[in-house]
Amino acid sequence: MKTLILDWRLKLLLPIAIMGLAATGLQGADFPQWRGLLRDGHSPETGLLQEWPKDGPKLLWQAKEVGAGYSTPAVLGERIYLLGNEGAEESVIALSAKDGSRVWSAKLGKVGHPEQNPSYPGARSTPTVDGKFLFALGSDGDLVCLEVAQGKEVWRKHLRNDFGGKYGEWAYSESPLVDGDKLICTPGGTNATLMALNKKNGEVIWKCAVPGGSDASYSSVILAEFSKVKQYVQFLATGLVGVDAKTGKVLWRYEKTAKGSPAVILTPLVADGMIYSGAFRATSAMVKPVLKDGTFAVEEIYSGNKLPIGLGGIVKVGDSFYGSSSQSAMCVDFKTGTVKWEERAIGPCSWLVADKRVYLHAESGEVALIEPSAEAYREKGRFSPSNPPARGQAKAWAYPVVANGRLYIREQNSLWCYDVKAGKK
Repeated sequence: MKTLILDWRLKLLLPIAIMGLAATGLQGADFPQWRGLLRDGHSPETGLLQEWPKDGPKLLWQAKEVGAGYSTPAVLGERIYLLGNEGAEESVIALSAKDGSRVWSAKLGKVGHPEQNPSYPGARSTPTVDGKFLFALGSDGDLVCLEVAQGKEVWRKHLRNDFGGKYGEWAYSESPLVDGDKLICTPGGTNATLMALNKKNGEVIWKCAVPGGSDASYSSVILAEFSKVKQYVQFLATGLVGVDAKTGKVLWRYEKTAKGSPAVILTPLVADGMIYSGAFRATSAMVKPVLKDGTFAVEEIYSGNKLPIGLGGIVKVGDSFYGSSSQSAMCVDFKTGTVKWEERAIGPCSWLVADKRVYLHAESGEVALIEPSAEAYREKGRFSPSNPPARGQAKAWAYPVVANGRLYIREQNSLWCYDVKAGKK
């Protein structure tokens, strides 16, 4: 396994990684879940190109029939896993990393909100791969556990029908979290706003009924630790919430960054004992949950309405973090919230960090590589994937993935694989 930096997040997640890697014999440069091993938009990959040729890195293959949708792939060894919708149904699809050919597919469920025919229907969650098993959530609420070998179903639940879950206008978008023997997800509603299931059989371990209830948003749960208390942090439609990992008890809430927003999307960024969140038509803020006299209080470090809120997430590199407004890519000072630069030429993007570079997948479909810098936007290559699918009203919202020397870009029913390992033409 490649060397990884041991911070508190890795200490919490390392048992998960070890179990999965030991069971499959895979490498530390795999990308087993939403936004990578630590859910922070970082890949441990090294030995990558630091600058791209004029026309971009070498295209290895393009798969044109991966099902429509916005699902970012998970990659482990010689397999790629993603969700795609074909007609009114969604499926979990396994592809060969060698050439993009389909290995198997398994029915997940119907597309969420089909009766309302909403804008941007389709699969959007990333499967979570844990050893010999895979966990996936469909937009209507179908939660399944599959064997990765052939896609055989192990167990199934439905977040709305089984637990009284309630999603927002664009249905479910969450990527479930595996933590030890628990699977954490967010049905929403008043009965089980968040919940923990036994990952082996789907049985309920605990339900968290957030006071007043809340619709599920389009964010995904992350694992965190504040004041030495392990907890799950989720950005609900009504705001940030911290839940005790053992019991499901609500520890704290912070509603400011979701108030008035119809689109609570960002998976929160946790770093240096603080949390960043923000949403469209709401404010953005950096906060710090602190335990005082046995009760958590949330201290606001800074807030503002001109900070990143975009669909593409945020990533921290050094003393800065990078994200998007509704019009541009941005670099922000992590400690103060000061905007260091904005770049409209590339526009809103989704973000990934790997080997001292930041990868951008713009809503326009363009892909760029930049050098992280608080001084200026420093581009080290840009290209547009060949033979893109018809986009219609949809945009290129799937996040980039780097795993095992390859860059994966997904847009609707196409997936491209590029060779980004240094030393190759």
